[in-house]
This record gives sequence, C-alpha cells and structure tokens, in this order.
Amino acid sequence: MTMPTFQRSPFSRSEIIALLLLLSGVFFRVIRVDLAPETLPNFSPLMASALCGALFLPGVLGLIIPVVALLVSDALLNLHYGVPVLSVQLLWTLPCYLIAVGIGWSLRSRRTGMMFPALSGTLAASVIFYLVTNTGCWFGHAAYPQSFAGWVQALTTGLPGYPPTWAFFRNGLLGDLLFASLFVSLESSLTVVKRKDALLVS
Repeated sequence: MTMPTFQRSPFSRSEIIALLLLLSGVFFRVIRVDLAPETLPNFSPLMASALCGALFLPGVLGLIIPVVALLVSDALLNLHYGVPVLSVQLLWTLPCYLIAVGIGWSLRSRRTGMMFPALSGTLAASVIFYLVTNTGCWFGHAAYPQSFAGWVQALTTGLPGYPPTWAFFRNGLLGDLLFASLFVSLESSLTVVKRKDALLVS
C-alpha cells in the first residue's frame, strides 16, 4: 500500500508569512476606522506594506499583490465613508503606491543588512505620499485657496474641523516605520532559521 503524497507548497514559509503580514498591515487601516477612529488618525502601515510586499513576496507577485491590496482597502474605506469607490484621489494615491513598490523592488538584490535600506525607503515613500496626496487635495479642493499660502495650509493645518495634516503625516510615518521594522526583523529571523535548517540537513 502506497502512502499518499502531498504536493509541496510553491511558497516558502517566509513568503507565506510575508503575504500574511502584508494583508494584515493593509487591512489594519480598514479595521482601525471602525475600532478606534479617533485614536491616532491615519496610523496605518500604508507605504511600508507596499514596499515590504514588493521586497519579500516572490516574483511578479511582489509587484501585483501590494498594489491590488491597497486599492481594495481604498475601495472599502470609500464605501465606509459613503463616497464613490473610484474617486479622483486615485490620481494621487496610485502613483505613490507604485513608487513604494518600486523602491521595495529595487532592494530585492540585497541579501543582508536590510533594516536600514528598508526604513530609509519607507521614510522616502512616506514623505512622497504626504507631499503628493496633500498637494493633490489642495489642487482639487475648493476650500483651499489656490495660492502658496493655501498649499502650505494643505501641508500643515489642513481644513477646519479635521485633525491637522502634519498629524496625519506623523501618525502614518510612525505606523510605516514600526511595521517595516517588524516586517524586516521577522523575515530576517526566518532567513536565519532557514539557513540553520539547511546546514543541519547537509
């Protein structure tokens, strides 16, 4: 009697964990809106999810999955707030997602010392997202004066009745850096374990 054989998963343990971390980070922003909307607004690993997903997911999936997951989370948030699923904000957010994915993809050739490049790339992507999206809001929102002073307002205090945009940036950057640190630390630990297992087998 022959024992049944099980087909090996095409993904490694570290790649599966990377996918789970990516999806958890992306959809944390959706869950947070319901559970703690007033606590640290915009505290979500937006850019870190895109960058780390491109960095650690295998092959072309590292390009596709982060962007698709972020766009789906955008659509869910739009539904939550009662605005069109596809809004003009996509013109500002999608290029930022692609930039973050591109930064992560460019770091794939590195095998060691990933923490500093990943955090630096996350910081750069977060700053770009902050500048591009708030400039887009300034340009497309009638409540902002279409002047240099109005642009500065969009980057700092924002509109009355809402938390200041600098606070959104601070909270978002904090979420990005914390998540990127966790992501890289866990993936590095799994790589060490994988190498030790390979040595034991050999």
